[in-house]
Amino acid sequence: MMEMSGITLPYTEFPGDLWVFGYGSLMWRPGFEFIEKVPARLIGEHRALCVYSFVHRGTPEKPGLVLGLDRGGACRGIAFRVAEKDARATIDYLRAREQVTSVYREVKRSVWLENEPRQRVSALAYVVDRGHVQYAGRLSLAEQLRHVLQGHGQSGVNRDYVLATVKAIEAEGFRDAPLHQLATMLHDTTALHPSRPQDAT
Repeated sequence: MMEMSGITLPYTEFPGDLWVFGYGSLMWRPGFEFIEKVPARLIGEHRALCVYSFVHRGTPEKPGLVLGLDRGGACRGIAFRVAEKDARATIDYLRAREQVTSVYREVKRSVWLENEPRQRVSALAYVVDRGHVQYAGRLSLAEQLRHVLQGHGQSGVNRDYVLATVKAIEAEGFRDAPLHQLATMLHDTTALHPSRPQDAT
């Protein structure tokens, strides 16, 4: 049965073991049990800080910025294989985590596993809904920096989210030039304006 029409898919779309494509916080905090983790590439969408965060990393009054898959290009990330017995619970968990404000579309995408067989699998992925009020579009680096510096939500400060994602990308042996540039700016800003002790919690 479809839930939130146009946003989620029926469970029957994911028979057998479930593949989940992670490109942001799922890379470093999946939050679900998996039996395999493989570097992977998705073609047709790219990773971008294109979502205003009203809950996890910001508020409606002071939005932060989080990642979405936006159309065009390609994205390197991680594909997680979840055992069939855990598939439904994992989908429910991801919906509760990612779809708080329904800013993403839940989709199936072909991803190419960067392992020896180089096989293609169909994976669950979360793509930004360009018609949603939280879609930020293409922001300048200065605008990204301003939102990330101000962002603080239920899951913590926005700066930590960006830096943790960059660290996870580096751990996989590649770079994301726009994110790395922003991370450098965040490090520089922190050096110029260190946090007061009461801001450290």
